[in-house]
Amino acid sequence: MRDWLADDGREVLGATLPRELLRHRVGVTDAERDLLEQAVGSAHPLLDAVLPTVEPPPTRATFEPDDGSVDTAALAVLAVVRGHPGCIEVRQSRRDGQRVVVVIGAERPWVLAGTIQRVLRAHGDRTPCVEVLPAHGERSAYHHAAIIGSRPLWRSTAALAGA
Repeated sequence: MRDWLADDGREVLGATLPRELLRHRVGVTDAERDLLEQAVGSAHPLLDAVLPTVEPPPTRATFEPDDGSVDTAALAVLAVVRGHPGCIEVRQSRRDGQRVVVVIGAERPWVLAGTIQRVLRAHGDRTPCVEVLPAHGERSAYHHAAIIGSRPLWRSTAALAGA
């Protein structure tokens, strides 16, 4: 679904995501509803049927820093991120043995997430896990856990100068 959003597939995303949320009885917070409306358009007929929730459930995901080695997939991700405006940092961890890439800061984060997912698929990862987060703002428990349980791969020189 992120690939659809990255490739401007709002119509397909709008037809699929609300149905999946309804099918699995997943509610969304007001903030998540705002993001959903931005992604698929506020006039989509199924958005009003998506269940509301006050707060997201706590995360059960656990993350561990990877071993620190930089393989060809990580090098390819870094090449993409370094050329994308607004990126501050790239972190990497493992969740149940799977690579998780966390990028902090980026313009058009949905485009960057889709691009990184395609890069990781090209390197053999069948289900890439990529999170592109704003530089500032409130993060979900899942994203907070992903950052805490990760190791930095790269920081922009501007971020290092400001630190």
